[in-house]
Amino acid sequence: MSELSPNLSLPLIQAAQAQKHVTHNEAVELLDLIVQLTVQDFDATTPPALALEGQSWALAASPTGAWTGQSGTIASWRGGGWIFVTPQTGWQAWGVIPAQMRVYTGSAWDATTPAPDLQNLDGIGINASFDATNKLTVASNATLLSHDGGGHQLKLNKASAGDTASLLYQTNWSGRAEMGLAGNDDFAIKVSPDGSTFADALSISKDTGKVSFPSGVNGSGSSAGPMGLQAMAFTCERNVGFSVNNYLAFGNGATQISGAAMPFAGKVVAATLAQRNAVAGLNALTITLNCTESSSHAVSLTTTGLEVESAVSDFSAAPLSFVAGDMIAMKVTDSSDSGNTTVGTFFVIFD
Repeated sequence: MSELSPNLSLPLIQAAQAQKHVTHNEAVELLDLIVQLTVQDFDATTPPALALEGQSWALAASPTGAWTGQSGTIASWRGGGWIFVTPQTGWQAWGVIPAQMRVYTGSAWDATTPAPDLQNLDGIGINASFDATNKLTVASNATLLSHDGGGHQLKLNKASAGDTASLLYQTNWSGRAEMGLAGNDDFAIKVSPDGSTFADALSISKDTGKVSFPSGVNGSGSSAGPMGLQAMAFTCERNVGFSVNNYLAFGNGATQISGAAMPFAGKVVAATLAQRNAVAGLNALTITLNCTESSSHAVSLTTTGLEVESAVSDFSAAPLSFVAGDMIAMKVTDSSDSGNTTVGTFFVIFD
């Protein structure tokens, strides 16, 4: 019969052994040292001047004093003296001074602990603390999500159409802009001045892909607005029997049409007037805004009787400004031959 246990080398009571309690107590002493192993420090070399009963140290190479010759063992103060135990590969010990768990590799106590189980965690806080709502919290100057050999998708999944899957942009923890599927399955972009009231700026239908602007579109009053200096020409048609103080018709031949309603704010920057086989004399048109003449925005043509004659007036130095919904038209204000007023065009720059 072996005298020691195979793994921990605990002494075994032999048949017909006298004073069995001695062997039993020695085994219990070793178990008390090894189980839930705690050491005061790792890589110790010098015995303490005063050790308390049960305190242990993991020894380094070439220890001194009462530990001489016990390299790599565990020294424990028991019953007024030192006992030494040789650790086995895989033993774990908590170090009081470094405040960390280490694993014995067979030659050293390794501070690299086994990787924790990262499945089904309650939450993760990186340089911050997670909470019941924000299970993943990151405090950082930037966050990088990169590919692993190909593309990369960031997926936001919601349970039903009435729920929300979105990105929320905040200022001092108060929402200012949100984009995503907010309360339905149409993609939307919303903005807010206070974090509680949001205005829908853009919506894209999930069924058709059509884009709408629920809050409307406004210009900025400058050339840097949403249309970005986009110019458009509006042309009036000839009207038989046209007379002074009538509006030059838009498309349908009428003489009292109020004009084209503008979709955005902008400016009228120029106008042209053309006549075919006109009678010699002055023919003048004035740009009108909501049927109100603007005498400083006029174009005049003095005809000589040629087959086709035209004139251009440039208003860009002092353009006629309008807002979304205003209507613009051209009106004959003076004419020697209004019946031959054939084409009038004004050029608009949208802000």
